[in-house]
Amino acid sequence: MATITFQNQGTGFMAALKQKTDAYFKANNTTPYGNSALIGKSVVIISMFAALYVWLVFFTPQNAWLALTLCCLFGVSMALIGFNIMHDGSHDSYSSNPKVNTIMAYSLNFLGGDAYFWKQKHVVNHHTYTNVEGMDDDLDAGMFFRFHHGQKKRGIHKFQHIYWVFLYGGLYFMWIISKDTKKYFNQKISKHSPKFKFTNTQRILFWSSKIVHLFLFIVLPFYYIANHTDYSYLQIFFGYFIACFLLGWILSVVFQMAHVVDHTEFVSPTYTTDKEIIENEWAIHQVKTTSDFATDSAFLTWALGGLNFQVEHHLFPRISHVHYPAINKIVKETCAEYGIPFLEHKTFLDAIKSHVKHLKFMGSAPVLEPQMA
Repeated sequence: MATITFQNQGTGFMAALKQKTDAYFKANNTTPYGNSALIGKSVVIISMFAALYVWLVFFTPQNAWLALTLCCLFGVSMALIGFNIMHDGSHDSYSSNPKVNTIMAYSLNFLGGDAYFWKQKHVVNHHTYTNVEGMDDDLDAGMFFRFHHGQKKRGIHKFQHIYWVFLYGGLYFMWIISKDTKKYFNQKISKHSPKFKFTNTQRILFWSSKIVHLFLFIVLPFYYIANHTDYSYLQIFFGYFIACFLLGWILSVVFQMAHVVDHTEFVSPTYTTDKEIIENEWAIHQVKTTSDFATDSAFLTWALGGLNFQVEHHLFPRISHVHYPAINKIVKETCAEYGIPFLEHKTFLDAIKSHVKHLKFMGSAPVLEPQMA
């Protein structure tokens, strides 16, 4: 198995960032963790999720349009949990208390995923090897999508800039069913990553959380609603599908706009040597493979858990997202000092356009042979 490392150029870029960021926290007498605002937001989101679940399952509206609207809101509430609660918890930035972070991270298991796999896939692989083909599992969205110039090109990819709108919602189902199961049995996060250790406790948590999710999201709703309303099983399944499809669509779009857009860099290792070196040091690699978007939108910053400040998040993954707007100024200033391009899309729509442009380009671009400095 090839070991991939980053060039140790000693530019001082990350050291300068850390010094300025530490000074920010000291000057404001605060910590890198979440604050009362994050706790308040978490209460609002969890209450929204619980209220919608109870309303839909036990007090199901007879009006089909109202029920459909509530299903859409339910899907949104699950995405909000992922962005604001699970994500900070998995990065150990929600709280200074490790137990609290673990609880928040495992909210993903309640939604059908697995916190342990997520930590390996996202916190370790994605945040270390961002946009590195064969290591960053976020680049693997199945045969219908080609995000990276090192990936196999298929004829259908010519149309991926069109059908992404319809297929992105399905990535949630692929994630919790197909990809999680494959990771479980292969004990590998990505094609070229080493095997990870998987304890019996983690195996029990994996299967038990899948069963709990199945019971709460399918068995109980189907049984109760079918026996207390005039809705058919097909209509109930449609409501579940809509909620999960919207959840998958939102998650996919937000994560893609952070890395799979115009001008972000992609790396294709050869995997033919024992040790391969990426030409940039880690911090510079993160800046060049990541893009911010719509950072002036207070609403998106609140709803997305600061993931529109993606560059800041990749440089400081263990700092809670509530601090990213302030850190944004520090990062931009330091990038300018060191002559490092800072990628940013001013609006959500601009980021969408950039993603579509990249999809269209990759749909016809030739496969490039891996090259590493």
